[in-house]
Amino acid sequence: MKNIFTLMVSFLLMSCATWAADDIPAKAAMCVGCHGVNGNSTMLGVPSLASQNARYIYLQLRDYQEGRRDNPMMSPMAAGLTRPEMQALATYFSTQKLSSKGFKADPDKAKLGLAKANETLCAMCHLGEFKGQNEIPKVAGQNFDYVVSTLKAFKAKTRTNDAGNMTSVAGTLSDDDIDNLAHYIAGLN
Repeated sequence: MKNIFTLMVSFLLMSCATWAADDIPAKAAMCVGCHGVNGNSTMLGVPSLASQNARYIYLQLRDYQEGRRDNPMMSPMAAGLTRPEMQALATYFSTQKLSSKGFKADPDKAKLGLAKANETLCAMCHLGEFKGQNEIPKVAGQNFDYVVSTLKAFKAKTRTNDAGNMTSVAGTLSDDDIDNLAHYIAGLN
């Protein structure tokens, strides 16, 4: 496992070698292999970090590092980061522009998703238009597949680093609710 991880990191660093050193923080070069250049992910199930609020990014890195959140790729990536490095990464990605991914939300599902969002009071934490605040993520325009997998992880309680807020809400959602919410959220640009 360690050899595979080392090989993957080496590949990512080599693929980023053509970028100018001033373009991105050194540690961010490891992130773009999955999260995309400037934090705009094109990989299914991988979140975009561009324009995410810095406090949320920092806290997620810290949660991976301290074992409150687990992922076979992210946990080892975060393990060796210092607090200033995590802050620098958070600041960098939060200042990047989120690009439109060309996702076409189903209008009927998005309408049902908005109704479910209103019913479950999502905007109380994520704010209007799902812009996020402090440790609450901006989810507007996030990758559809990531929204679905995240809501399902909270519902199944396989992701629990949220003090119980999302696990409580997600536990009330049906699979159709999750699909509709994902259409609504991913369609917000």
